[in-house]
Amino acid sequence: MLRKFISSSSSSHGRLSTSLCRTQLLPKRVVAAHHQKMMSTATSGFEKVGVIGLGLMGHGICQVAAVSGIHSKGIVAYEPEQKFLDSGKARIEQSLAKLVSKGKIAQENADSALHNITFTTDMHELADTDMIVEAVIEKMDLKKEIYTSLGKVCEEKTIFASNTSGLSITEMAQFSGRTDRFLGVHFFNPVQLMKLVEVIKAEETDQAVFDKCYAWVSEIGKVPVSCGDTPGFIVNRLLVPSFIQSMLMVDRGDATVKDIDLSMQLGAGHPMGPLHLADYIGLDTILSVMKSWKEGWPEEPAFVIPQCIQDKVAAGHFGRKAGKGFYHWDGDKRGDPLE
Repeated sequence: MLRKFISSSSSSHGRLSTSLCRTQLLPKRVVAAHHQKMMSTATSGFEKVGVIGLGLMGHGICQVAAVSGIHSKGIVAYEPEQKFLDSGKARIEQSLAKLVSKGKIAQENADSALHNITFTTDMHELADTDMIVEAVIEKMDLKKEIYTSLGKVCEEKTIFASNTSGLSITEMAQFSGRTDRFLGVHFFNPVQLMKLVEVIKAEETDQAVFDKCYAWVSEIGKVPVSCGDTPGFIVNRLLVPSFIQSMLMVDRGDATVKDIDLSMQLGAGHPMGPLHLADYIGLDTILSVMKSWKEGWPEEPAFVIPQCIQDKVAAGHFGRKAGKGFYHWDGDKRGDPLE
């Protein structure tokens, strides 16, 4: 679930939701049943959709929307700078080519998907879209600038949806001038493979708007779940505190790193333990999220920062990517605990 983070359109908050999800892909029967239920209850009616930001997450969202073939007026992919637009387009082309080579998609469908995307550096191209998914880095100042501009450029009908994984949907909605047509759609990395999408309702989101976007997620082949505007939404709100509690156990000397992880694998059926997973994601990334949550919600007793993760990050022991964390690492291969 956690690999979502670093890119020109993703941040440390986003990554938390990626790697673990990838290790726990939903059973096909669960996905199929949920998808059929959604398809039978509502439709979005979206003919034209925009995507802002073509980095790690944005290019995947754009690709999945285009491949779905449900948008009669196509997809508008926007980046303010040509170099990022070109990079995003190249990512989509490479991803589609890989799917074709593996027999996952026909060449004609890949060509059609690319043909249906309009790549632009002109924000006005987004003016008549039915919905826009924003997938830029997790900086509130940047999002404020984008939504303030979009609110002036886009038609009244346009719905704004943020792919944030950690920022307040309700706060961002205030910048848009259309709080009733603003919500969150949190995809997971890699977007092309991960089925889950958290659909987040802000305080003033109109129910009909929420229902349309929830249906759209199903229409493009994903599995939507609904959530209120709580820190981390569903996945990260459960995941991050599990990291915190496991690290607090290390701080207190309650159990060893090895035994904590082994217990969650064999006792709870997890594919890997919380400290193993934390190393895999990046301890610096997780610490950034912990600090952000503690600062944003100081009254929440669950949001504390264990001493062990602070010490490891200060020492440059970020986990897998640094070769050391709670474990020794050789590339993607985990070694013994660093004890």
